[in-house]
Amino acid sequence: MRYFSFTPFAFIFFISCTNQQPNPTPQTTTTEADSLRYPEEKHLRNVTQLTFGGDNAEAYFNSNGFWLTYQFTDRKDIPCDQIFLMQLKADGSVPTSSIQFSNFSLQFSKDTSWMVSNGKGRTTCSYFLPGDSLILYASTHLAADTCPQNLFMKEVKKYVWPIFYAYEIIVADLNGNIKKQLTSNNFYDAEATISPKGDRIVFTSTRSGDIELYTMNLDGSDVKQVTNELGYDGGAFFSPDGSKLVFRASRPKTEEEIKNYKDLLAKGLVAPTDMEIFICNADGSEMKQVTTLGKANWAPFFHPSGNKIIFCSNHQSEKGFPFHLYMINVDGTGLEQITFDPMFDSFPMFSPDGKYLVFCSNRNNKGTRDTNVFLAEWVE
Repeated sequence: MRYFSFTPFAFIFFISCTNQQPNPTPQTTTTEADSLRYPEEKHLRNVTQLTFGGDNAEAYFNSNGFWLTYQFTDRKDIPCDQIFLMQLKADGSVPTSSIQFSNFSLQFSKDTSWMVSNGKGRTTCSYFLPGDSLILYASTHLAADTCPQNLFMKEVKKYVWPIFYAYEIIVADLNGNIKKQLTSNNFYDAEATISPKGDRIVFTSTRSGDIELYTMNLDGSDVKQVTNELGYDGGAFFSPDGSKLVFRASRPKTEEEIKNYKDLLAKGLVAPTDMEIFICNADGSEMKQVTTLGKANWAPFFHPSGNKIIFCSNHQSEKGFPFHLYMINVDGTGLEQITFDPMFDSFPMFSPDGKYLVFCSNRNNKGTRDTNVFLAEWVE
């Protein structure tokens, strides 16, 4: 569900780990004077392209900001999303190719990115566990090796996301060995992220009959429901202190909206074109709607201060695109546009120290449908 990114034509799916597997190669650009940054992007500096080609999405830092986990598909060798790791080295050596940031150099080589999922089924939403030796992600491979399909999508004359009930949340090491299965049922379980406190996982599930947020311990125990209002709740992240959650949600209100939502849900589908940003305490109390912008507001992440939220939105778009990154205070004031690509910027995440922002964008794709991972220094 967070595994979708935008192209000029439509939203597109994202979803043995050896060097023989096809993999996107981290590279750097040779452009000068921060040319990947638009002049209006005053909060970004030294914008650097990390992947080149295919659909790359949901790149998330590890605890020290030197690793990323993300999902990738190229519609050919990897027909549906698989999970990759990328190492961003900072050991002080002289690299073959590097980019000098204000306080360290990033260096890249063909061996610093590899597939960590097993190449079977569809995967989504990967995240580092405390200690950085394990990651969790959702996968459908336990049900079938092939990419799952929702046949109802061809019948529905609107843009929808599929909810695959074959998704289960698993834990793997950095070599791709599956160490534990955290969920086991016939419901949609995915979109899992972990509290900075290292004690709880938040995830999205249909186990109540609706699409709700839940939390659980790192071993899958003590599952607790967080949201309980009709509508899709997903894409949640904890605040820097672990006390709150930010997420995207739809809230059908009219009789027609409720019927349309329930009809789609019965087909394993959800329409993501009307979503707003919400926050609440980690137990679901003190629920508050942050945005009232209309259209699709999603992919939220807390600013390191905990007082602001960065998110993706197309609320200013007449044709459904472009999608830009915006910042807003947690009380709903102070909306500010952050990125200005004419097509798509999304999936923002701050590094643990708050100095860097990783995001995914259509910029510099030379007119293709490619969505790539970018890294930038953050300027307050």
